[in-house]
Amino acid sequence: MPEDAPQVKLDAGPGFTRLVEIMARLRAPGGCPWDREQTFDTIKPYLLEETYEVLDAIDARDWQELADELGDLLLQVVFFSQMAAEQGYFDVSDSIAAINSKLIRRHPHVFGDGDAKTAGEVVRRWDEIKATEKERPKGLLAGVPRSLPSLVEAQKIAAKAAGAGFDWENIDQVFDKMREELGELAAARADGAQEKIEDEIGDLLFVLVNVARFLKVDPEQALRKTNAKFRRRFAHVEEGLGAQGKPLEGATIEEMETLWQAAKQSGL
Repeated sequence: MPEDAPQVKLDAGPGFTRLVEIMARLRAPGGCPWDREQTFDTIKPYLLEETYEVLDAIDARDWQELADELGDLLLQVVFFSQMAAEQGYFDVSDSIAAINSKLIRRHPHVFGDGDAKTAGEVVRRWDEIKATEKERPKGLLAGVPRSLPSLVEAQKIAAKAAGAGFDWENIDQVFDKMREELGELAAARADGAQEKIEDEIGDLLFVLVNVARFLKVDPEQALRKTNAKFRRRFAHVEEGLGAQGKPLEGATIEEMETLWQAAKQSGL
């Protein structure tokens, strides 16, 4: 290991082993009734929930919370692996061996005699190596999982299509496309066809993802931050109305808007 490589705490290995042992005990006969009845499908929502809680901790720059949430996310990995081991598919050591091998294999510029001086070169080489590892479904977009959150899926398929040359020349053309989609949405709304309205909203969202791509903004993170901002400002509205002795349900839009603008001006 290079001398300047970060040192791992000596208790990381034993601690991980202990986590695997705890999970095995929870799933064993006489263990926890709830843990024992879980399946791959019932645990999936918890995996997604824990992932988003990790993202929340990162956004908040709450490092202790991030440590806790990463532990919860790690538990999901161990949980799935334990269920797989019980059915004879694989165990967690197989997952660890797979990622260790993959990281070394896909970083020849670090662990071999490869050369990559920029992040872009690293990504290009990573994709080249990945393409040789196993037979992939045919088609450029086949490798983008359909199970991804739709915003993330749109981001990935747009980037892949752009990488193949199917792209606008500049962002002004993307803005033109956005205005075109807004016009089509207005026409669909005038017709009153709900299915067409849904279709046009989808088209508009896809174009917005491409606006973000051209501006080098992660649309998922941008929306998460806007959601958090809305929560803060709406909480200010609720608190302001409460201070006036008014229930939220009985307030006028003008009263709420005044408090909203005050929150905005205060930097919330």
